[in-house]
Amino acid sequence: VVKLGAVMVPEGRRVFKHLTVDENIRVGSITRKDGSQSIRKDQELMYKHFPRLSRVTNRLAGYCSGGEQQMIAIARALMSSPKMLMLDEPSLGLAPLLVKEIFENIEKINQEMQTTLLIVEQNAKIALEVSTYAYIMESGKIVLEGPSRELKNNPDVKEFYMGITQGGRRKSFKNVKSYKRRKRWM
Repeated sequence: VVKLGAVMVPEGRRVFKHLTVDENIRVGSITRKDGSQSIRKDQELMYKHFPRLSRVTNRLAGYCSGGEQQMIAIARALMSSPKMLMLDEPSLGLAPLLVKEIFENIEKINQEMQTTLLIVEQNAKIALEVSTYAYIMESGKIVLEGPSRELKNNPDVKEFYMGITQGGRRKSFKNVKSYKRRKRWM
């Protein structure tokens, strides 16, 4: 994974519970060879991106909230200076305000650190807000792809993945796809 310059943050916010927040973040730099000054600079940058963590630097990570643990896991992964960061369900089990904060940080990281992000996320609305291109999967298969702003405005995506219905009745996405497929062959 390190050879490719990619790091993955798995679902479940895995932190080293017996280490402090600061120690967890520094662990991410273990493979770096660019010197302690660069590492310290990036460590400060992590606290800039996740200011909530600067208030709990000496707390054991196991005693942090779920949102703080997610921030720790992302910051630790970024400390390895990856070219790509893969996030698996970063909003899983978090309160809406924390989800918003994490995704705002993800967007800043993408823009300010020039880090490519690959995000697997069930919350289609927020994922489409921060992404530029998206793939929509159903039962392990890609059913739709395209620029995020187009998918965000697609009536089927609005209904099936964002819960926005017209007329109050929900249709089956499978039936819509089957109908469109049959219509193409007619």
